[in-house]
Amino acid sequence: MTGENPVADPVLIQSSIFAAMSELEFNAVTAFLERRRVDAGVQVFKEGDAGEELFILLSGELNAYVSQSDGTQRWMFKIKPGDFFGEMSVIANEPRSATITAKIASDVMVLQGIDFYRIIFEHPMIGIKMLKAIGAVQNMWLEQSSRHLKDLMSWGETARRRAITDELTGLYNRRFLEESIKDRFEHGSIGIRKMSLLMLDLDKVHHINDNYGAAAGDAVIIAVAEILRSQIRPGDVAARLSGDEFAVLLPDTGGEDAVNIAERIRESVFKCRVPVAKSPGSAVQAVIETRTSIGVAVAPVHAGNEKGLIFTADRALRKAKDLGRNRVELAD
Repeated sequence: MTGENPVADPVLIQSSIFAAMSELEFNAVTAFLERRRVDAGVQVFKEGDAGEELFILLSGELNAYVSQSDGTQRWMFKIKPGDFFGEMSVIANEPRSATITAKIASDVMVLQGIDFYRIIFEHPMIGIKMLKAIGAVQNMWLEQSSRHLKDLMSWGETARRRAITDELTGLYNRRFLEESIKDRFEHGSIGIRKMSLLMLDLDKVHHINDNYGAAAGDAVIIAVAEILRSQIRPGDVAARLSGDEFAVLLPDTGGEDAVNIAERIRESVFKCRVPVAKSPGSAVQAVIETRTSIGVAVAPVHAGNEKGLIFTADRALRKAKDLGRNRVELAD
């Protein structure tokens, strides 16, 4: 139903879709508009609907949402009085790409798609001005969508990193290490290309926690993580498993080279000195020395699957600790 021609409404007069129009042109277009009330929480249209109308928000506030892969609705942007929307579905004859819902009770002015095309064909100068305004607004929405996409990508990358890394050290976590080993067994050429696994355990680190506090123990763990980062090669995978336990996956590496790398790590840890507070909250500092024991296992020499490789490297680590600690042992 066509309502009263709202020529005097300042929101419509100032809307960007009418900005370049004369009063006569403005009156010609607004004669086709109808006013529609949308209560709070009610949808103007939903994603997937046919695009048969375009809208100008006269009063109130609307929100745009899009569906995510899990079916939940993600907020995209706010529509304020004077904004027009829904035009691209009319122009492209495509379903709605978003759901528009009233945040509060709102009034919209509605232009039927058939009337939109009638204006363009019967009044081409008015049509050109409307299409220019639509193009300008689309550029603005594209910029907003681009920023939103960048935010989503940043959020997704942050979530991905948190899922595969250890929060304290920034090294990979146990899950990522295990999946990396499994992937190489399932998709690599293990019969031709070797890989080695180092399992590390800091010697008597619980004494550090007992004597200097948990913060000192964390400082030592972080220092060892930095040593691992400095010693490994591109393509190697260093991980913190839990507490003071670490592992390093060495693709394309046989036993001799793996033992050499393990010895360099062990020696670097041996030389490391970590300054910490002498007691929790104390301004007096102490310097902590630590040691590490390392077990080495090689695939396919010592194991034919990821569980076997981890078990064998861990058993070699236990042997290193039993033989006096601060040493490297290659699996039998």
